[in-house]
Amino acid sequence: MKTVTVLGSTGSIGCSTVDLLEQARDQYRVRALVGGKNASRLAEQAKNLNAEVAVLADETAFDELRTLLAGTSIQVACGRQAVIDAAALPADWTMAAITGAAGLEPTLAAVKNGNSVALANKEALVCAGDVMLRAVKQAGATLLPVDSEHNAVYQSLADRQYDQVEKIILTASGGPFRNATLAEMEAATPAQALKHPTWSMGAKISIDSATMFNKGLEVIEAARIFNLTEDRIDVLVHPQSVVHGMVQYTDGSLIAQMGSADMRIPIAHTLAWPQRMPTTSSRLDLAAYATLEFSAPDEQRFPALRLAREALRVGGAAPAILSAANEVAVEAFLNEQIGFLDIARVVEKVMRQLGAPAADTLEAVLHWDAEARQKASTFIPAAVA
Repeated sequence: MKTVTVLGSTGSIGCSTVDLLEQARDQYRVRALVGGKNASRLAEQAKNLNAEVAVLADETAFDELRTLLAGTSIQVACGRQAVIDAAALPADWTMAAITGAAGLEPTLAAVKNGNSVALANKEALVCAGDVMLRAVKQAGATLLPVDSEHNAVYQSLADRQYDQVEKIILTASGGPFRNATLAEMEAATPAQALKHPTWSMGAKISIDSATMFNKGLEVIEAARIFNLTEDRIDVLVHPQSVVHGMVQYTDGSLIAQMGSADMRIPIAHTLAWPQRMPTTSSRLDLAAYATLEFSAPDEQRFPALRLAREALRVGGAAPAILSAANEVAVEAFLNEQIGFLDIARVVEKVMRQLGAPAADTLEAVLHWDAEARQKASTFIPAAVA
């Protein structure tokens, strides 16, 4: 049986992963499940999968988790170090789905095992790309991209002819404001921004999709995963979310991966890799769509792509600064402290102030992450004013 650990099991990606594991109980043994603060959900998952260890990042939930799992053989722990320790447990496959900078240390701990790590945490490569890739090489680990777009490119590169790739193309749904005017976007509410037209996701990633910061982070991530320069990564708006990613080869061939908008498909690909596993995901009916649309993104209405490409080009801590400032700005928007378009404005202000200092260690990355958060918080009142 393959041993597995799920970091971020109580989140959207984590729950989809748990669903797949429950459908194939005889093939996987769960070493650890790590959640954020939802003790009841984590306890239920741990019981259903007979996990060895259940850990919550939120220390205040320890008593509740311990009570819920009393009488079982499941070990219980809480807190930052407990999360890292759980991630370090030897496992054949680890899902790294803890969002934000909080996922950096646990993901790095999992990588050091030298096994397969399914990467759903963008920040691992966006903020600490050099550090993470160096650790992957040293440990002999295998990174398997979970983001639907990167996973699509990975599948389209099945013959691994990297030297014959001209460029890759990531698709974006365009989010809820694909056809909105700047005036409409300026007045957008959190409720409107959270209404993604095709995907069911958590609040942070839903807002990132609406601003297209999600796609900007994916451009940076793709550069790290596939060792490509920024000019060889294109983005197309594709509202049907049927084609998830494409590879353009030097002979003119364009290979695309298609599927229904269900994250269980890319997760299953990484879980069973290099084989495939059955899923209950709905099958794609192309005749029902009839027409598939593609268009270039509008960087005036969605400046996030421009900012992300700039951060990728200048390098250093710039991607970490962009990501951290965006986290703070998104939270402020969800709390109705700033407007929708203020998210990108706050991020750009922070980037201009902090520049692109060196960040070749995890300590340096975390330092600039903290600096960017502090700086972004100072711009929140200004954005409101």
